[in-house]
Amino acid sequence: MSASQKRHLTQPYSAYSRGELPAEDAEITRVERGSPCGEYLRRFWQPVCLAAELGDLPRKVRMFGEDLVAFRTKAGAVGLLEPHCSHRGTSLEFGICEANGLRCCYHGWLYGVDGRVLETPGDPPESPLRFEVCHGAYPALEYKGIVFGYFGPPEKKPEFPVYDSYELAGDRLAPYYITYPCNWLQVHENVMDPAHGVFLHTRISFTQFADAWGELPVMEFVPTPAGMIYVTSRRWGDNVWVRSNDILLPNLAQVGHIWEDGTEPKAFSRVAITRWTTPVDDRTCRIIGWRHFHPDADPRGIADESKCGAESVDFYGQNGARTYDERQRIPGDYDAQTSQRPIAIHALENLTVCDSGVAMLRKLLRAELRRVAKGEDPKLSGVRSNGLVPTYTHDTVVRVPPRSGAAAEDDKTLVRDVGRRITEIVVRGEHHGAPDRPERIRAMIRAYEQAERGALV
Repeated sequence: MSASQKRHLTQPYSAYSRGELPAEDAEITRVERGSPCGEYLRRFWQPVCLAAELGDLPRKVRMFGEDLVAFRTKAGAVGLLEPHCSHRGTSLEFGICEANGLRCCYHGWLYGVDGRVLETPGDPPESPLRFEVCHGAYPALEYKGIVFGYFGPPEKKPEFPVYDSYELAGDRLAPYYITYPCNWLQVHENVMDPAHGVFLHTRISFTQFADAWGELPVMEFVPTPAGMIYVTSRRWGDNVWVRSNDILLPNLAQVGHIWEDGTEPKAFSRVAITRWTTPVDDRTCRIIGWRHFHPDADPRGIADESKCGAESVDFYGQNGARTYDERQRIPGDYDAQTSQRPIAIHALENLTVCDSGVAMLRKLLRAELRRVAKGEDPKLSGVRSNGLVPTYTHDTVVRVPPRSGAAAEDDKTLVRDVGRRITEIVVRGEHHGAPDRPERIRAMIRAYEQAERGALV
């Protein structure tokens, strides 16, 4: 933006003087083939569709600007193939799922899940053609109701990572997805924007989750071995509610309890949502993941597992299914994020202290995609707890009343210090890789709470 344009933006009625819009930040928004961010994201297993969507018919899907066909063989294996048959180009979305592959409807060529041509029935039996052609395919696997694909260099394919939140005792994982007609980043970075919970989800419309969400928290942003977390610390009566959402680089996020109200003491209560923001193309993305159903994640009995599935989840404002008038009157996440333009223009933003987490996330992504562009491997968390990768999303409510006669600023400092100490327990220390990490964290938080309350007596 030129100096002249910036000058006009400080004056009333300056729209005519703006000139052309600046370009989007292509380095971290563009994801189609050959783009720096797309090549970085391709180095990780990415969710493609719900396993329930692959029945006896193939399914056309799109990832990173590429059209593909996902299918399940009758033996149960899942595959991801380029859509046009290597014989004459007929789309394999009209193919037939068989015991060991997908058969083209036009001339019967049969493809395995790895793209090998298993049969060319119109050729003479002695024809070598099927050994000379291999169809384009990507590795695929199925895990807890979601089909994942790996879209990067085959020799760089990583193991499928299993995070501790996938294996919580007594937890049911309900797969769901929602398609957003906008760039992936403006949806993903919403998870590191806790201020929008105060306004969009509470003060601007109505209390979508609980009244405590409308209390502006102390906000801090902390790196972790897997990425980063936000830390919000709120005073709610005699309690301090400390909450953290995870970003697990590059595009996996975890969210705490959406129905939390800060009233009941709890220590290191875990995840309510695990979700990827997957790039369909530069101007389309899909949130896909799991809603977690366990008593801690729904203390007030509000959650509804039956609403979780294709283009649907069980909390307000997450898709475009409502009428336009209603979405204008009571907007939700979907409306706030998709309306930032098909690709948000960062050069036109005026970031505030509330946006520190968004800025930090962009910086982390930029550093990692540049690392990959130089030929290096992306950073991964090397920490393991009981064989699983630790995560850091939590809701913790401790009873730490305000100091008698303390000014508001002094109590704000106390709330901040409580949040910092709990975050230190959650993220750092030798117990971080212990097999019983959650139990140790909870015991340490309870001990800290008792000590802090004793100090206030």
